[in-house]
Amino acid sequence: MSFSALALLITAGFIHAGWNIVAKRAGGDARFALFTSLFLALVWTPLGVSLAWNVVPGWGWDEWIVILVSGILHVIYYVVLLRGYRKADLTVVYPLARGSGPLLSSMAALMLLGEHISTLGIAGIAGVVLGVFLIAGGPKLFLAARDPVQRKRVHVGIFYGLLTGAFIASYTVVDGYAVKFMLMSPILIDYMGNFIRIVILAPTYFQDRATAASLWKKQWKYALIVGAISPVSYVLVLYAVKLAPLSHVAPAREVSMLFAAIIGGHLLKEGDRIQRLIGAIFIAVGVIALAIG
Repeated sequence: MSFSALALLITAGFIHAGWNIVAKRAGGDARFALFTSLFLALVWTPLGVSLAWNVVPGWGWDEWIVILVSGILHVIYYVVLLRGYRKADLTVVYPLARGSGPLLSSMAALMLLGEHISTLGIAGIAGVVLGVFLIAGGPKLFLAARDPVQRKRVHVGIFYGLLTGAFIASYTVVDGYAVKFMLMSPILIDYMGNFIRIVILAPTYFQDRATAASLWKKQWKYALIVGAISPVSYVLVLYAVKLAPLSHVAPAREVSMLFAAIIGGHLLKEGDRIQRLIGAIFIAVGVIALAIG
């Protein structure tokens, strides 16, 4: 992996951890996802329109199918992630989602896209997965907690984390293929796919307008932050895919766990900081191995 790709992923990781902490604090549902998408469309209109003006009219069925599938997968991913944040700890849901997603993405890239990876690269992926496991709670994830309420919360976190990871892998492979093989613009994939997300999520507002309006007053500031900065992290990842194999980029994205372990553990006070910092070190070493291998 080139230094440029690694630099893009480190920057993306910091931004990604930041907006996930904001989303966790918002405590939103599908309506928050709609608010986020609306702000994304508004904030990024100048750049999106300028890039789309001469490109989108030339798209055929293949490009629009990719946009449609990508938009649908991103909606499901985000709604599932938000639900997990409402029902469990960020430091369980986020690491499992971020760990299982890239692992599945790498496997898909190796099997479906014909990519190759060295032994050192495989060791790097293992380091990332182990680090994510430790940050998510380590052995506690499999040991029955004495408190049945906390045990249920951990199990719910595992379920939503792994389910989110499956959708992360799905959209990563679809978008990665579009960027690497169809040569589509990373910015346009995210920007145009966002309109698909708005169409799908819009009915959630009209189902209960009074509640939606109340949520808007409480959550619009969080939605503005997420809508403004979340595309940056993902677009940087897609640009990294143009510079390095997807099977390397996907797990290397987990450098975001370094920031989530430190920032999230401190701000949200979810405990086990030492273990999570050790997990973050494993992730850092794994990412370095991926970069070298």
